[in-house]
Amino acid sequence: MATVDEDKGGLFFLYGHGGTGKTFIWKTLLSCIRSRGDIVLTVISSGIACLLLPGGRTSHSRFVIPLNPTEDATRNIKQGSPLANLIVKTKLIIWDEAPMMQRYYFEALDQTLKDILRFKNTSSLDKPFGGKTIVLGGDFRQILPVITKETSSIDGIETIQIPDDLLIKDCVDPILEIVKSMYPDFYSHSRDLDYLQQRAILAPTLDMVESINDFMVSLNHNSEKTYLSSDTVCRSDHSFMALEHVHTPEFLNSIKCSGIPNHSITLKIGVPIILLRNIDQSSGLCKGTRLIITRLRNRVIEAKVLSGKMAGEKVFIPRMSLIPSDARIPFKFQQRQFPIIVSFSMTINKSQGQSLSHVGLFFKKSMFTHGQLYIALSRVTSRKGLKILACDDEGKITNEVKNIVYKKGFRNLV
Repeated sequence: MATVDEDKGGLFFLYGHGGTGKTFIWKTLLSCIRSRGDIVLTVISSGIACLLLPGGRTSHSRFVIPLNPTEDATRNIKQGSPLANLIVKTKLIIWDEAPMMQRYYFEALDQTLKDILRFKNTSSLDKPFGGKTIVLGGDFRQILPVITKETSSIDGIETIQIPDDLLIKDCVDPILEIVKSMYPDFYSHSRDLDYLQQRAILAPTLDMVESINDFMVSLNHNSEKTYLSSDTVCRSDHSFMALEHVHTPEFLNSIKCSGIPNHSITLKIGVPIILLRNIDQSSGLCKGTRLIITRLRNRVIEAKVLSGKMAGEKVFIPRMSLIPSDARIPFKFQQRQFPIIVSFSMTINKSQGQSLSHVGLFFKKSMFTHGQLYIALSRVTSRKGLKILACDDEGKITNEVKNIVYKKGFRNLV
């Protein structure tokens, strides 16, 4: 606060695991500084967590940072623009869940602030973040940025014993058992918003999630409707003319990657879904928001929001043109589809920022990256609402799970 009052500029980090009061500190700082008429910008790494703080935005949205920035990423804030003027007047920037982001995001912000503020004060070029007061926060127990195909990142594995009262054991069909434990009396509660919004089954990989979601959708007796995507190679790709003939629509339809829905989505009224894109953050429709379907039309889906300040409100979800940001795909293609997936079950990575009263952990396969076990266990608000089903490498029920720590990620921390 002294740094803000004296306009000195400085860089701070607020560290603490879940439940230690980081959000309380953020809200206290916001209330104090904004009550005096000063400007505070709140940036949060995950879309759903933006709803926790007043005026929260993602880094991409607030500072126009590319989705996959590199060391030489360009900045898109022009000098003299409304956003540039807002940054000049800002007293404090809060960035929560910072450990989830690659360093290039912070380097991009650092260079952006220096470029904007150097016209007001030439010494800004020599100061971190141009001399603005920045508070980063987060929990290093959470999932760190994933290094794709980097097997050497698994350099710390610890075996954890599951307490008997949390364990699901002696089952013939693992999917059926985890569903029964998390969604008891599903038929009589299938339209109950409170029942659905507080429950989810978490799993490490997408294939496990899809198998559970398909099973749950089959239990819903309402008529189904299937939506197919339209996939094309982006014309902006420099090799478009060559790729147009090589990558057929059938091939593009078969691609599955993080951040985009499948080519074929089968839905029913009463099925919970989760957004994969930010549609309207000011209205609470951001990446990670959970909803329940109330009506299915050819070009739009009507749904009710399950959580946040918009809980219970009806919204309409349109089809959107989505371009995958997965660096493993050597070309760019565009998918036109509803930006949603079914969310009876979700991946552990996707659950970051969610708080649920009943959580089932389905470890048919072991965790594969830092922080997954911690995130999975910390999504539930009380111990009595947690159940775990784990399998060993041979597919047999076990009372042990592996916890992975990426030690290399902490070597340069003081």
